[in-house]
Amino acid sequence: MSEKDVIGKSERPQTIESLKTDLKRIGVRGGMTVIVHSSMSSMGWICGGAVSFILALESILGNSGTLVMTAHSGDLSDPARWVNPPVPENWWKTIKENMPPFDPDITPTRGIGQIPEVFRKQRGVLRSDHPQMSFCAWGRNAEYITGGHSLEYAHGERSPLARIYELDGHVLLAGVRHENNTSLHLAEIRADYPGKEEEMQGMPCMDNGKRTWREVRDIKSITDDFNDLGDAFLKEKKDVIMVSDIGQAGSQFFRQRELVDFAIGWIEDNRG
Repeated sequence: MSEKDVIGKSERPQTIESLKTDLKRIGVRGGMTVIVHSSMSSMGWICGGAVSFILALESILGNSGTLVMTAHSGDLSDPARWVNPPVPENWWKTIKENMPPFDPDITPTRGIGQIPEVFRKQRGVLRSDHPQMSFCAWGRNAEYITGGHSLEYAHGERSPLARIYELDGHVLLAGVRHENNTSLHLAEIRADYPGKEEEMQGMPCMDNGKRTWREVRDIKSITDDFNDLGDAFLKEKKDVIMVSDIGQAGSQFFRQRELVDFAIGWIEDNRG
């Protein structure tokens, strides 16, 4: 959506203060650990754009809180798997041999929106060391959340998602649905369901100062049912989910543990 389209659909400009009011209404409080998934265009035109949304969140969370976002870079992967868009097969070897390795400072995010890309560049923000599925964090628990991110099972027990679970953190979906909710991947890792498969994921890495192509083990994720799962979660757990607007974006706010624990059971009951 172009900025002109966003302006045309906006009732009024959003500001840091108006966003803070909406964030507090939905339940964001100082000292919390919050992982955020967002659509900036869904919130309406924001004076200051992504910067204002980030500053509004950090102002509420304060020095004792922690803000987390995905910083995924899915293009650092096996080109044989690329579909959006695909590339010719005779390019694959060249890409695998020449794709620059992951560098937390320079590797951009891909396909996850403007807000995470702005956030990862902010002074004081730390980024986990996974070539494809990194996370960024700011605040009190940033080092704990981003440290020790395993290359294998990128959303599993040695991932920032599991650290957020341990800290009893919250999830904010601002204008997006559960198809964007990475915490559901932690539930996939923990669930036992028919047809659960593992696969190898290729990525360019640095190893002892040299670029190398690594193949690591992960599960084959299924996201087609994430929105159905989220709808069931909202229906059955509406007493623990805050639903309100942030700007003009319909949003949800809830404890990550509530979601992950529910999702494990739902996946085991509904897949296969």
